[in-house]
Amino acid sequence: MPLETSLTSMRLRTPRAAAIAGIFFAVLLMASFWLIQQAVPSDPLEAGAWLRTRSDTVALGLNLMPFAGIAFLWFIGVLRDRLGEREDRFFATVFLGSGLLFLAMLFVSAAMVGGIITTYKADPARLIGSATFTSARAIVFEIMNIYAVKMAGVFMIATSTLALRTGFLARWIAWLGYALALLLLFSNRYIEGILLVFPLWVLLISFYILIDNLRRPSPATTTSE
Repeated sequence: MPLETSLTSMRLRTPRAAAIAGIFFAVLLMASFWLIQQAVPSDPLEAGAWLRTRSDTVALGLNLMPFAGIAFLWFIGVLRDRLGEREDRFFATVFLGSGLLFLAMLFVSAAMVGGIITTYKADPARLIGSATFTSARAIVFEIMNIYAVKMAGVFMIATSTLALRTGFLARWIAWLGYALALLLLFSNRYIEGILLVFPLWVLLISFYILIDNLRRPSPATTTSE
């Protein structure tokens, strides 16, 4: 009996864990994006003048990304746990794969920008305005504004589809997810800040799960009734 009670308690804490992980991910990622956007011009062909004056700000933003990634992995895991036996294998595969691809591209881009900063500190005169800097800067821009954005859109579509099929989220959140996902999938690469749509949507899901969990009666209350 104590074992059954413990397992039930763990299952009931899962939605709250999903909410907290999603909130951490959204807040950390938006803070990271904000710091980087404040320091780095949106033009992918800029010469790199920000390295002289704002590299510390960019480095701070980059240091937040690993923690955002850990929170996102936790968020994916507890969402799958919330789905449980209702999980659709096809959409669950797309859900998991797109989430991991988004995270991988986020980390690759962060590592490349971190490499640019490290290279600049080692030899400032040769990097700024060089072909190496221009190539690395353009690759990061392409990864984040095309491929990562599209994977975020696919993740939103898969999550919204699972929500409609299983009811683990409100239907209006699922339909909103479809609309925002289409915005990401068909957006122009030069729309500044478009990737912020994704963490804002995750933040909305997280608050919904947290509120939904708090509204549900506890096992003790149910037993006493």
